[in-house]
Amino acid sequence: MIFLLCRTYVELIRQEFALLKRDFASMHESVRSCRVSAGRRSSLTQADILRAIDLAAVFYFKEVKCLQRSVVTARLLRWRGFPAEMVIGVQHVPFYAHAWVEMEGAVVNDKPYVSQMYAVIERC
Repeated sequence: MIFLLCRTYVELIRQEFALLKRDFASMHESVRSCRVSAGRRSSLTQADILRAIDLAAVFYFKEVKCLQRSVVTARLLRWRGFPAEMVIGVQHVPFYAHAWVEMEGAVVNDKPYVSQMYAVIERC
């Protein structure tokens, strides 16, 4: 679990650099190109990974926004063999964008009804 927590923190920092450069394309590509690892599942469950992300976010040096959290969540779940999909949605009036992660159509890192609040513009 300590290794997972460290890996999560490193992923948050990695995505922080992309945010600082406003390089959203590389964040998107890092999720799109990350494949589900076959045979990587271990004793770690989806809940263990989500708990590690929540814990790393608590100790992160600044607030972790939804895009950064969703990129890291999707990448770590895929790294451990789970078929995660990052979703980006928008609310038109007033304009607001939000990102979350789904597995098999169910939201895993946000409120279950978040997909009904936003028009989906991207899935990767």
